[in-house]
Amino acid sequence: MQKKGQICDFELISRIKEGDESAFRIVFDLYSSKLYAFSYRFLKEKEPCQEVVQEAFLSLWVNRAKLDSQYPIAPYLYTITRRLTLNVLRHVATSQCAMNKMWLNVQKVSNETEEEVLLEDLSRFTEQVLSRMPKQQQLIFRMSRHQELSYDEIAEELNISRNTVKNHLVAALKTLRTQFYKAFTIFFF
Repeated sequence: MQKKGQICDFELISRIKEGDESAFRIVFDLYSSKLYAFSYRFLKEKEPCQEVVQEAFLSLWVNRAKLDSQYPIAPYLYTITRRLTLNVLRHVATSQCAMNKMWLNVQKVSNETEEEVLLEDLSRFTEQVLSRMPKQQQLIFRMSRHQELSYDEIAEELNISRNTVKNHLVAALKTLRTQFYKAFTIFFF
């Protein structure tokens, strides 16, 4: 049995499929702030979240002919928003500066249960990937990221060259980035 709200949702989908802009506007008004909040939980920045929401609705409009009026629109919109948010996160992860900023944002997350679980999962996944790296890479990565030591400080403490430290960190970050990409691709798509 369908709920009363779903019937309205299904009618809106049918109207959007026919190109009805007023129905599209109703859906936009109903879901844009919710999708923004959903994206903001991960990105923690206003502008990328606004772009994600705009892109999600653009995708809805461009692909409106493929919509099935038998299914509610909310899961479709959330799926698009999740995919776009993950794309932004992947892009951010490619830049070292942006990656550091993302980690800072993740650390500032409030104590909501869902966010704590996500952070624990991310940390556990990072540790699993790190544990499969060569011991020297693990050690240098942890000294850099956990102890916040500079290249020179690590080189001095381990009695190796600064370039060796840099090479190990680059290799470790490349491995992490590759594994994150594979995990997100398998899990979310």
